Amino acid sequence: MSVVHRLTAGWLVDHLSFINQCGYEVCDSFAYPGGVTLNTSITSTGDCHAASTFAATSSPIPGPGDVIETEGKSAKTRYVFREEFFDVSKPYIAAASEEQLWQGCPEVSLIIYFFFSLHHGMIWIFFFHCLLILQKRKRKCVFNQGELDALEYHSKVRKLVWEGTLHLVQEGLKSGFLHRSTADLGCRKKVVPGHIGCELTELCEMAKQFPAMNKSDHHAVHVLDDETSIPEQDLLSCVTENSSNCAKIVVLMGQKYLVPPKSSFLLSDISYLQPLLNYKKEYDVIVIDPPWENKSVKRSNRYSHLSSWQIKQMPVPALAAPNCLVVTWVTNRQKHLRFVKDELYPHWSVKTLAEWHWVKITTAGEFVLPLDSLHKKPYEVLVLGRVQGDVKEALRKSEDVLPIPEHKLIVSIPCSLHSHKPPLTAILAEFIKPDAECLELFARNLQPGWTSWGNEVLKFQHIDYFTVLQNE
Repeated sequence: MSVVHRLTAGWLVDHLSFINQCGYEVCDSFAYPGGVTLNTSITSTGDCHAASTFAATSSPIPGPGDVIETEGKSAKTRYVFREEFFDVSKPYIAAASEEQLWQGCPEVSLIIYFFFSLHHGMIWIFFFHCLLILQKRKRKCVFNQGELDALEYHSKVRKLVWEGTLHLVQEGLKSGFLHRSTADLGCRKKVVPGHIGCELTELCEMAKQFPAMNKSDHHAVHVLDDETSIPEQDLLSCVTENSSNCAKIVVLMGQKYLVPPKSSFLLSDISYLQPLLNYKKEYDVIVIDPPWENKSVKRSNRYSHLSSWQIKQMPVPALAAPNCLVVTWVTNRQKHLRFVKDELYPHWSVKTLAEWHWVKITTAGEFVLPLDSLHKKPYEVLVLGRVQGDVKEALRKSEDVLPIPEHKLIVSIPCSLHSHKPPLTAILAEFIKPDAECLELFARNLQPGWTSWGNEVLKFQHIDYFTVLQNE
C-alpha cells in the first residue's frame, strides 16, 4: 500500500512503493516445438492494482511470488522504478537560522510580524514603512502584492502544516520508514538518466500534420494486443487501452514505454481532445495538474504552459459523472488559487469543498525547503470539489462514501523528476465509490484502473526510468 501511516492530520505516503507495487514482470519469449514463438508481455505484480478500490478488474493479477508457466518452462524479468529518483536524504536548501529567514533584512522580519498580527487596514502602513527603511539602506528586499498575498496565506496554513507534518514524521520515524541516519545513503550510486525518450510534445505537434482520417475508419479505442509497435497515427488519434491483467510495452518512434494493466491513455495536446470524449466514459474522479503559466516557466521554456482562459476550456463537465470529485493541483501563487476557487470551479459547476496540502520531506523527515522560505515552500496545494447536479442523484452516490475533510496533509518523499506528483489512489478511495471511473488530465504517467491524458502522458513510463531487479 502507498499509505504508510494514516492520522487525523493526513497521510504519510510511500510514492516509490506505490510504483513498484504496480511493478512489472516481463515474461521472456519461449521457443516452442515447431518454431512458434510467444511474444514478450509484462505481468503486473503486487497489490497496487488490487489495493486500488476503484481500479476496475475482473480477475486477480499474479503477485510477486507467482510464476508464469508455459508447458513447464518459465522465465521472467522484473522491472522496478529507480530508487535514486527518491533518494532525497538532505533538504534542497538547508533551513536558515531565524535571523536569516528574511534574506538578511531584520526590518522585514519585524514588519512581517506585524503583518501577520494586524488587520488588513494596517498592512499598507507598515508595508510603506518597510519600503522607506529599505530605500534608505538601499536594500532590494521589496514585496509586491503577490508576495504579500502569499505571506498572508502562509500565515493561515503554517500551523496546520507544521503540526500535522510533525505528527506524521514522528510515526514514520517510529516505524522505521523514515530514518535520521543518512550516512549509508551517501554511498549510493546515483545514476540519473539524462534526456530520455522521444519528444512527446513535439510528436503531438507532428500529429496535426497527419492526413485526416475518414470517420468510417476512425475507432474510438485502440486495444493493445501482443503487438508492441503501434503506428504513431493510431496512438495519437484514439484512446489506447490495455484491458488485460498484464502490462504491455508500447514502442513509439523506437522508444519503449511500459503500460500498466487495466489502464488507458490518450497522447495529445489540448487541441485534440475529441478522442477522449469519443471514449464515452463518465468519470467519478478527475485529477488535474495544469501547466500553470508563470514567469519562471516562460523564461526557462522547460515545458509548455496554458493560460487561465485555456484551462477553463477543458471539457470537464462533459467528462464528469454526477457528483464527480474534482481535484486540482495548484502552485503556491495566490493568483492561481483564487482562479480555481472563484472562476474555474464555478465555470465547471464544481463546488469547492477543501484545500489539502502535499508536504515534501526528506528520508530523515525534514522539510525539503525551509517552511518559512520566501521563494518556494515545501508544500503544494490541492483544491477538492464536487460537481453540482441532481441533488437526489448526488445523495444516492454519496451514501457509502465519507465526506471530504476541509483540510488534510499528504506527506511524502518527493520524486526528483519534475512534476512527478504523489499517488492519490489509496487516499481518495474512502471518499468515492469502490467501482469509480478515474481520469487524470495533464498526466505524465499511467496508473492501473485510470484513464490518463496529456501531451507527455507516457513521459515517466519510459523503460529507462526503470531498472531490472536482480534475483537475490
